[in-house]
Amino acid sequence: MPTSHTRNVIEVEGLTYTVDGRTILADLAIAVSKAEIVGVVGASGSGKSTLIKCLAALTSADAGSILINGRQIVGMPERKLKEVRSEVGFVFQYSALFDSMTVFENIALAPMRRLSYTRTQAMELVREKLQLVQLDGVQDYYPGQLSGGMAKRVGLARALALEPAILFYDEPTSGLDPPTARSIDELIVDMRRQLGVTSVVVSHDVPALARIADRIALLDGGKIAVMAPPQEFVRSDHPVVRQFVSADNFGIADAEKHSTDGT
Repeated sequence: MPTSHTRNVIEVEGLTYTVDGRTILADLAIAVSKAEIVGVVGASGSGKSTLIKCLAALTSADAGSILINGRQIVGMPERKLKEVRSEVGFVFQYSALFDSMTVFENIALAPMRRLSYTRTQAMELVREKLQLVQLDGVQDYYPGQLSGGMAKRVGLARALALEPAILFYDEPTSGLDPPTARSIDELIVDMRRQLGVTSVVVSHDVPALARIADRIALLDGGKIAVMAPPQEFVRSDHPVVRQFVSADNFGIADAEKHSTDGT
């Protein structure tokens, strides 16, 4: 688990984002340390996906500062933003695989276009990344031939193709049955263990985040309202936290136990 002396790889101050006159993010601040896993929760429409898309340079913030490995990306020219995007991976909620492309083509697309990989080099890369997400022998499958859990793993393999230092996950277990969802959670921890990557995970599943995250952040009112280790987070008296954490579905004792799993 990262310590207080670990260098921050993500530092955000005063982040503001509006759309159609509605403020989604308002003067938001957050910092994430190297190799840390941070979970982000919030009510529907609170801006969780918008936040990580801003951090991944997929959406342009209106104001504020976002430092990714010390580089200010707000207002950065598009040419430079492409370099930043090559250093981060994004796992979309619904995998966002190209239906007309095979698994190989989905994963190899960015390395072949951006890094001029030959097909032979790309084949080795794809094999390696699929092994990393524990999914062998599906290179020639099309997305329509994959189960939901397999598609999520392929999405992660694609995100890993450019060797990112930071991974952003948008509801990575949404729509999956509990055993498959748990296997994806375990993969997120494995990526930190094997590759040392920093991860920011948007999820509505606080018990799952308590098993894998070092800290959990609540996004409310456009700001990070609470951010703490899982066992502290579930004790928060913030009303939105209380909606996520109830005596019926998540006990404090469980949170304390789960917070040590996989970290």
